[in-house]
Amino acid sequence: MRTDLFDFELPPASIALRPASPRDSARLLVIQADGVLRDRSVRDLPEWLEPGDALVVNDTRVISAQLKGRRIGRDSEPKIEATLIKRLDGSRWQALVKPARKLAQGDVVRFGAEGRVCLLGHLDAEVEAKGEEGEITLSFSLHGPALDQAIADLGAPPLPPYIAARRTPDDRDAADYQTMFATNDGAVAAPTAGLHFTPALEAVLRGRGVELHRLTLHVGAGTFLPVKVDEISAHRMHAEWGSISATTAAALNAARAKGGRIVAVGTTSLRLLESAVAEDGTIQPFDGETSIFITPGYRFRAVDILLTNFHLPRSTLFMLVSAFSGLEAMKQAYAHAIAAGYRFYSYGDACLLFRARE
Repeated sequence: MRTDLFDFELPPASIALRPASPRDSARLLVIQADGVLRDRSVRDLPEWLEPGDALVVNDTRVISAQLKGRRIGRDSEPKIEATLIKRLDGSRWQALVKPARKLAQGDVVRFGAEGRVCLLGHLDAEVEAKGEEGEITLSFSLHGPALDQAIADLGAPPLPPYIAARRTPDDRDAADYQTMFATNDGAVAAPTAGLHFTPALEAVLRGRGVELHRLTLHVGAGTFLPVKVDEISAHRMHAEWGSISATTAAALNAARAKGGRIVAVGTTSLRLLESAVAEDGTIQPFDGETSIFITPGYRFRAVDILLTNFHLPRSTLFMLVSAFSGLEAMKQAYAHAIAAGYRFYSYGDACLLFRARE
């Protein structure tokens, strides 16, 4: 399929720069299986679910993956910004770097500022390799938990570029860009559908008989990027690490056996569930990487309902929701959302998708 089939015009004013407060006051566009649209609020979510349904959330936690520093050891010391995107081992990370042309293999980058208490204020990394797609392998001077602590102290959460380009990230973002479920460090982008939840909403859902279950998918920076190739079959997804415990898999299978529906909170939860499902629809325990790329024509086996935000044009996420609810239905829904003033992207409003009838 052509990538331009998934393009649409979005006014800049539609991009949310701050989340709704309280979080569950965000708007919710319900997209029914027959394409009928309903304007609601996230607080209305329990009304659309039934006792016995199983809600699946992603408990990954966004790390302070954005580091600022400078190249050292040569005549000039240009400023360098790095966004960590994938951990390779105890001391090495893949990173996206600006400006990458200023770095060569063997260069040393010093992150942080001398004079700060932590680690004497800096953290060094050697450029071990430069990849074909612009990614750089950084080998840090620290290892394991010491490196984790240094990144946490010296880095900042990497806000998406469509937010960071329009305002300066601040201390509010450190809390705003984490879900209430965030437990396991490792993501470099938030599983944004989970940002809409509050303890009060969770209590109402449980009171209705909807159980919440957790999995972990460490979201990578490539998840939200527009597809740059003309044909989507030529796009390569970045691998992300995920885990579904045997306990969670068993609980989800039991819920479905009793007639309950599997409700994925976010495309990250959906992608991991669909990576772990067997041909007969049984969800298996999972521990490893997935690079699943879901486009129209995909046969869903694990997920019945999807809660997600509004996504970028030409992105793999808009392709995924088009596979779930139908391309024309999603184009109509997005056109309605834009006209009705819904807020888009990470800090924006949500939509609740019921899987298109096959």
